[in-house]
Amino acid sequence: MPVLRVGHSPDADDAFMFYPLAKGIVTVEGYRIEHVLEEIQALNRRAMTGELEVTAISAAVYPQVSEFYRIMPCGASVGRRYGPALVSKTPLDPDRLAGKRIALPGEHTTAYMLLRVFMDDPFEPVFLNFDAVTEAVQTGAVDAGVLIHEGQILSEELGLHKVLDLGRWWFDSVGLPIPLGLDMVHRRLGDDLCQRVARALRDAIVYTRAHEDDALDYALQYGRGIDRETGRRFVRMYVNDDTVDFGDEGRRALETLYRLAAEKGVIPAAPPLDVVEL
Repeated sequence: MPVLRVGHSPDADDAFMFYPLAKGIVTVEGYRIEHVLEEIQALNRRAMTGELEVTAISAAVYPQVSEFYRIMPCGASVGRRYGPALVSKTPLDPDRLAGKRIALPGEHTTAYMLLRVFMDDPFEPVFLNFDAVTEAVQTGAVDAGVLIHEGQILSEELGLHKVLDLGRWWFDSVGLPIPLGLDMVHRRLGDDLCQRVARALRDAIVYTRAHEDDALDYALQYGRGIDRETGRRFVRMYVNDDTVDFGDEGRRALETLYRLAAEKGVIPAAPPLDVVEL
């Protein structure tokens, strides 16, 4: 069988979402699915060369990869009044971030784009693997850091102080959910196969939400030691109705993110959205 390489992160929410595809419960007829599990920054870099047929990316990367990929309206990581958490070791006023060293989980992440869009004062970005950000903040190697994945809901247990919730900051500013991650399908597959892949992913998400406990058993392999109910809370945050189909509101959110990024000079121009129709 021809192979469809599907790139996604080895994190609980992605594992939860892709469970039916990994187990062969949902398939793309005529194709064998090969899962490529890598941290999101590595997947962002792969996407810039158009390597994989299907891949998760940070929403911030779409302007750089739109020549290769189309957006699937399913599979997105969307926060409604919540998102990555900017934290510090000691209480820090968000108005006093100018010149601070801020650890970020990669140069191409949506979290970095958001900070550049909304912060008028310059700061010093320190790019680390996402799992090194917490320690950098705890040891004082940086003044603050952005936590993603499970870390964003465990900051208090980690002894850290929340400076900003970037998702709430975004909502308060523009009144829209925050699009953090997207799932993409390569243009070289052609329109028909792009639609079939997108429908398979949507069907997988619908299935996994209807079989939450089975999917959670699978996903907790990738939960980095979190307990079951924390894992449940986390996957429900990022595998939700917006993940099934982000709809018109999701499109407006993406258009707004890229427009603001272009106005701030973060990207050269806002790209047109090419979304696969289901």
